[in-house]
Amino acid sequence: MKLIIAVVQDKDSNRLVDALGEENFKTTKLATTGGFLKEGNTTLMIGCENEYVDEALEVIKDNCSHREQMVAPISPMGGNADSYIPKPVKVEVGGATCFILPIESFFQF
Repeated sequence: MKLIIAVVQDKDSNRLVDALGEENFKTTKLATTGGFLKEGNTTLMIGCENEYVDEALEVIKDNCSHREQMVAPISPMGGNADSYIPKPVKVEVGGATCFILPIESFFQF
């Protein structure tokens, strides 16, 4: 048995949970916050048998899209703010970051 921990953007989370449910994957949804953009994201914990890991990853891949987002840069700390001109930059966001962990045992009470 494996535990897939998938960190996805909030915009993708409901669609992904629905798609996983349609394929009979049970998920636990956690609200989390990312470090880079300081925005909310969603962490899903998905338990599945070893032979279904690739199928679960395919569902995740199909439902978490990459997109570009404009982000205003943070002013430099301790630097010369007089010469700093904040200009929004495009960054790629979305997709999913997945961790797959072995599960020694599983209990449901």
